[in-house]
Amino acid sequence: MAYAIVTGASKGIGLAIAEELARRQYNLVLVARSEPLLLQESQRLAKTYGVDATYLAVDLAEANAAEQVYNWCIQQGFQIQMLVNNAGYGLSGPFERHSLNQHLDMLRVNNETLVKLCYLFLPLLRQQSKSYILNIGSSAAYQAVPGLSLYAASKAFVLQFSRGLRQELKRTPVSVTCVCPGATDTAFVTRAQIGEKGLKAAERVNMTATDVARLSVDATLARKAEVVTGTVNKLGKLMAWLLPKGLVEQAAGSIYD
Repeated sequence: MAYAIVTGASKGIGLAIAEELARRQYNLVLVARSEPLLLQESQRLAKTYGVDATYLAVDLAEANAAEQVYNWCIQQGFQIQMLVNNAGYGLSGPFERHSLNQHLDMLRVNNETLVKLCYLFLPLLRQQSKSYILNIGSSAAYQAVPGLSLYAASKAFVLQFSRGLRQELKRTPVSVTCVCPGATDTAFVTRAQIGEKGLKAAERVNMTATDVARLSVDATLARKAEVVTGTVNKLGKLMAWLLPKGLVEQAAGSIYD
């Protein structure tokens, strides 16, 4: 049986993507830190949709997290048809507010582990007649964002890496899609410690995790290269391309002042 691996799958967009895939009869490997949540949600998805839903509890900020996921899947004998790199988070405020280790942990989750998972699972994905990598970026990837400087840079990396990898794999069975959501009704803003001004701005353009998940899975299975979810976010991407960078960055940063 072929499986889809979904990281950051215990809540938010990751769980919504897992549910959307289960609804389409994909078997699942859910990966996140919280074993109680993973157990609860894997049992619910299996019962609701009649799929095999298993899980691995691992902190993706650990240096060998990707290897743990890969080795476990090999031991289980799973055929992998889809890799969903959804796990990620941000740290808001001035760059020096957070410790260096906090920044490096974020980069490990957002970038290093994502790259490792792509590298490790590509040989398995190539064995399928059709297979998919879905990398979750962010609308912040299209411009620098003062107050979210490193997070925006990490998501710009995800976007550019996905674009390049897609071209490298275009004559293979593996399709790479990068989906860039904007404000979504998840716990992201809480973990990022975004202030009241940022929360109010997000609330005006929030999408539900379910809507983002549906658009993400649709785009992935249609083998699209890149999707920005939401009309406001698409407009923001256009403005970031058309307007002077300094003006765009000042506007983006004003949300977090």
